[in-house]
This record gives sequence, C-alpha cells and structure tokens, in this order.
Amino acid sequence: MTLADAEAFAVAQRWPRFRGEQVWRWVHDKGARTFDEMTNLSPKTRSDMAERAVIGGLTLAEVQTSKDGTRKLWMTTHDGASIESVLIPMGEHVTQCISSQVGCAVDCQFCATAKLGLKRNLDAGEIVDQVYLGRRLLAEVEPAARIQNIVYMGMGEPLHNYDNLITSLRILTDDKGAKLASRRITVSTSGLVPKLERLGNETVRPNLAVSLNAPNDAIRDQIMPINRKWNIGKLLAALKAYPLEQRRRITFEYVLLAGVNDSIADAGQLAKLLRGFKCKVNIIPYNPHPEAEYQRPAPQVIAAFQNECKRLGMSTYLRIPKGDDIDAACGQLANRSNGSPVVPLRIRKGPPPPPPVE
Repeated sequence: MTLADAEAFAVAQRWPRFRGEQVWRWVHDKGARTFDEMTNLSPKTRSDMAERAVIGGLTLAEVQTSKDGTRKLWMTTHDGASIESVLIPMGEHVTQCISSQVGCAVDCQFCATAKLGLKRNLDAGEIVDQVYLGRRLLAEVEPAARIQNIVYMGMGEPLHNYDNLITSLRILTDDKGAKLASRRITVSTSGLVPKLERLGNETVRPNLAVSLNAPNDAIRDQIMPINRKWNIGKLLAALKAYPLEQRRRITFEYVLLAGVNDSIADAGQLAKLLRGFKCKVNIIPYNPHPEAEYQRPAPQVIAAFQNECKRLGMSTYLRIPKGDDIDAACGQLANRSNGSPVVPLRIRKGPPPPPPVE
C-alpha cells in the first residue's frame, strides 16, 4: 500500500484516517514486521489489524557471500516462487539490485534469468520488501553499512510490470517512509518503447538505464529478440523525447561478448549511434554462466574497446564484476545455490494464498 492506500484502508474499517498513516509509518519508516511492534496502538487495534492485513511479502531463505563482500539474497514468496536480490558493497555505502518479476519474458540470449521464462509479476509489496529485508540483514551483519542506491536490474523487465513498478517507487521515495531520493534509484529496461513514454510523464521519475548491448540492429536482433519489435531507431527516438531532469543522464548498458560486439569497429558504430545524447555508457564484460555459450573478451580487448569509446568522446565506465563467484553478477541471477544448476521456477502446490486486503 502507498500512504494514501493505507489511509483509505483505515477509513474503510471506520477507523480515524490518521490510523492508516500511523501503521504505514511503522512499516515503512520504522521497519516493523509484526503488528505487536506497534506499541502506540492499543492491543485491540493491533489484533484487529492482524486479522485484516499482513506485513511483508517475502521470506529470506538463503544468503551467499562473495569473496569481494557482495551478498546474494535468495527470497521466497508467499506462493513458493523464488527470486534473488544482491547487495553490492562500495565502502560503507551499498547498492542493492532488486527484482521486479519471477523470471523474465524478454529472452536476452546472454542472460541466465531469461532461461527461466516468466512465471508472474512481483506485486509492489514484494518489490519493496527486498529493500527492507536487505536493510535488516545489513543491520545484523554490518551495522555501519547503508543502502544508498537501488537499481531495478535484477530478475525481470521492470517496465513489463509497470503499475507495480510505479507503486513501489512511490512507496520507497515517500518522505514519511523509506525516504529514498529518486536520484538514488535507477530503473533498467531492455527498451519497451511505449512504457518509456509513460515513465517520462510520471511524477516520480528514477534514473533510466537502457540495456543496449549492440551498435546496430543486426547484432541486437541476434542477442536481444525484443529489438525485432522495437528496433534501435525506435528506441533512440523514444529516448530523445524522454524528459531528463537537469544534471541527469541516460545510462546505456553494453554487455561485451567476445567476437560478437567487442570490436573497434563496433565501438565506432556505437559512438556514432549515441552522438548528441546526454548519456554515459556502462561497459559490462560478460559474466559467464552455464545457460549461455558466450565468452568474456580478453582484458586487452576490453581495454581497447573502452579506449576507442573514450577517444570518440563517449563518457564510459567499466563495470568491474562483483559477486560472479556466487552467480550474483550482472546477467547471472537464476536461482542457483552454491553453483548448482538452475532451480526451475515453480509455484508450490497447496491451499491458495489469503486474498489481498480490499
């Protein structure tokens, strides 16, 4: 629930409107996960709430820690599905990579999540709860660390789950709740052109990252089938129309695949393609996994590609792999545990989950 939803819920129960904000702040500001923690509510109110609502949508089932300090959080949903979120350390500041769907339907050929297919969207509560579980874990194991940045770059295509994406953004950026600044939140997309147009008109607007990964349609058609529906020309036209706030840039993500898109000529085409854009390019050396046969380019090839991009005037950053030893790096999220094969996404058999609060 957004704060407005919580207030409307309270009124529907014939409680004072302020009761909705009171409970909402306990959850989103103070991190309460049970109604018993809400000590300024009467025992009867807490009991009534427990009969009508639930707090939290996820269970933290497993945590894996990389040699570089990256933590992969394996979480289960109320219906037995699995998702992953990653805590990436940067000194005392942490970036959390969160998921928006159980699996993914986009089918990028180099991505492990794509091999799982799509089971369902995460609801807004399940998206937000990844952040709250991440905060609770850090408070226990590394109290000095703080989640400073949120990136919607985990499992799923965020713009395929548009309504829940926007609701989760409104919850996370509310000044009475988690208080995250929109400039500290990035949404990554493979390029759903109509949804980009909608996102540009929202009152809450995160940073935008676009998974480009190719300098031309021929290569992008091969590695990202979504390009056959919205090709690079349509994608870039939508991005040129996207309203950027002052001092913000679009981030283009470029996964380097050996022998596919990593040549000096590819760098030249990329520079020509992005000329005139207020942007930066994140170069991401491919992170190997069992579900794809691509290879990471040799270090000298990566360096040559980046140097050519810089020579041609592009603002480029090399993404150093983090968490790749526990399958937590970009493109590796696939519900693996300690290197075991992909765990099929499945919905647990059994009684249906409780209905959502009306």
